Amino acid sequence: MTAAAKVPARGADAKRTRPKSARRRSREAALQGLYEWLLGGADSGLIDAHIREQEGFDRCDVTHFDALLHGCIAEAADIDALLARHIDRKTSVLSPIEHAVLMIGAYELRHCVDVPYKVAINEAVELAKSFGGTDGHKYVNGVLDKAAAELRPVEVEAGRAARR
Repeated sequence: MTAAAKVPARGADAKRTRPKSARRRSREAALQGLYEWLLGGADSGLIDAHIREQEGFDRCDVTHFDALLHGCIAEAADIDALLARHIDRKTSVLSPIEHAVLMIGAYELRHCVDVPYKVAINEAVELAKSFGGTDGHKYVNGVLDKAAAELRPVEVEAGRAARR
């Protein structure tokens, strides 16, 4: 074995080999369910049952998944109204992936105060990178950054002050 082969992976390769957290898995499962809901408008109970049958669902944070999937669907109109203040088009013309990612990010910013705003935005960006279009993650980042300033102004300002 060469010395180079013994060096642990760094950078992008290290991210690919790091196991996903239960919360990350719950976001991915919620994204899948919201995508299904946005495309077909199926009953949330049927979507929930379908997602729970998927391989690997047992490694999700089920409580967080439930909050994201059912919370986003229940509050879809309110979330879309919030997003509309920060986007340049109607949510109905967004890619369903970016729309679902933005819904998850906005929901976490609004309701999951245990998740720091930077983490909520970063997790949404990572979802968009993994499942969305080529530059969709940049759009998601910009929209959620603006939404965070509205939803968590004290936390955002404290973060900005710390960088100065």
